[in-house]
Amino acid sequence: MKTGRGPFYLLVTLLLITGSLLTAYRYAMFDVPWMPGEKRQIWSVEAQVDFIALGEPVKVSLAIPDSQPGFERVGERTASPGYGLAFVENNENNHGRRAEWSIREAQGRQTLYYQVEMLVDPDAAGAETAVEPPISRVRLDGPHATVVNLILERARERSADPYTLTRELIHEFNRQSQSASLLTQMKPRGAWLVDMLHMAGIPAREVQALNLEDGRRRQQVVNLLQVFEGENYQLFDMHSGKPGKQTNQLLWEYYSAPLLDIVGGRNSRLSFSMIEQEVPVNRMLEEGTFPAAQNLLDFSIHSLPLSEQALFKGILLIPVGVLIVSLLRIIVGVRTSGTFMPVLIAMAFIQTSLLTGLVGFILIVAAGLMIRSYLSRLNLLLVARISAVIISVIIMIAAFSVLSYQLGLTEGLKITFFPMIILAWTIERMSILWEEEGPKEVLTQGGGSLMVALFAYLVMSNDVVRHLTFNFLGLQFLFMALVLLIGNYTGYRLLELRRFQPMLGERA
Repeated sequence: MKTGRGPFYLLVTLLLITGSLLTAYRYAMFDVPWMPGEKRQIWSVEAQVDFIALGEPVKVSLAIPDSQPGFERVGERTASPGYGLAFVENNENNHGRRAEWSIREAQGRQTLYYQVEMLVDPDAAGAETAVEPPISRVRLDGPHATVVNLILERARERSADPYTLTRELIHEFNRQSQSASLLTQMKPRGAWLVDMLHMAGIPAREVQALNLEDGRRRQQVVNLLQVFEGENYQLFDMHSGKPGKQTNQLLWEYYSAPLLDIVGGRNSRLSFSMIEQEVPVNRMLEEGTFPAAQNLLDFSIHSLPLSEQALFKGILLIPVGVLIVSLLRIIVGVRTSGTFMPVLIAMAFIQTSLLTGLVGFILIVAAGLMIRSYLSRLNLLLVARISAVIISVIIMIAAFSVLSYQLGLTEGLKITFFPMIILAWTIERMSILWEEEGPKEVLTQGGGSLMVALFAYLVMSNDVVRHLTFNFLGLQFLFMALVLLIGNYTGYRLLELRRFQPMLGERA
């Protein structure tokens, strides 16, 4: 029974109108920019504290950052139902700013959240990060004193000032591996480096920083060495001795105080999620902060916790890839192995980088086809054969990662972002296709899949596309309408027009 196309076109029209209105409303009412880079850059960082309460009074103290060189704190908030909360300034005791939660009684697993917005500002100042720590007296005896004095003396001979002494101390610590192993059995490397600098009369301390990377979750702080010379200071990587603060590196705790202190709980865990946002300057100046939207009509991902925001930043790109696959398969006529497998490959390319992803995909699929060819001779059932291919893919990815790391090719470690189940099914489908249609068809569909994945990657990794999909959810309705319109196409595919070239020649 045939039905009219009226309801279809009505649905498409409603989707187009809804998407356009939501997108225009968000731009007009909330001043969200069309293009990235038009506004000020703000990093939203969320600290998540997990622990198990013991059924007694609980007090949680977390070090929190303040304005500092390169960053200005413009807002902060917490989520801690049932807990009392206070922001404490404790600079006199060398503890800095801290968030303190308290409750009379708690039992079982607890989760607390602290979120801070840091405006990227090259002119921002933060005198509190440059407060010179006192030089403590270090008392050592036995073999530890001998080793420390030896390392310090050798480093002093190759240095000229506090900064070069610090660099040479770190290098000497790396050279004296056996001596360093003896020392680190007693306390961490950073504590020994601070003690050695204090023995040399140089103010120094350990600080904890967070490397800011858009869309990252479950990140940990890194320890740095802060060395003072007069009113100035320099940060050093404790393992490489490289001086200077990295780009987008936020000092989270800079008084050598405990990062997290919990009374009345156990099995604590602290992790960080972060996301980069473009914030309208006028709105930021008027409000003095950038809080999550309270208006229901401001339907945006920004209202979610940061860990979910980071997840959706990738998920919202999938409709773009789906639209591209639909266009290339239905209108152009490109043949692929699997319907939307190219989208997943493109997502993997975004995580791994294009060159690493292409090389890794080709190597794994080629090796997998060889393994699958052997498995086909064993006459295994489908489930067992697929399971064996999945295990083989995991083994190959692990071996590839270890080999890359040993060769110093750290980019190879990113191959783990490939979806292993999809790789296994791709190998299985191509193997069956090889047996039924021959190697030419495998190369045609495999090459088509890679071409579509490459095109999808180029569009999905574009900064403008990433900005628009994340900040304007109304675009998803437009993507849906376009996919429906493409699905209504029943004409010839562009690649099929080659069949009519001989007819055109006869007419001529």
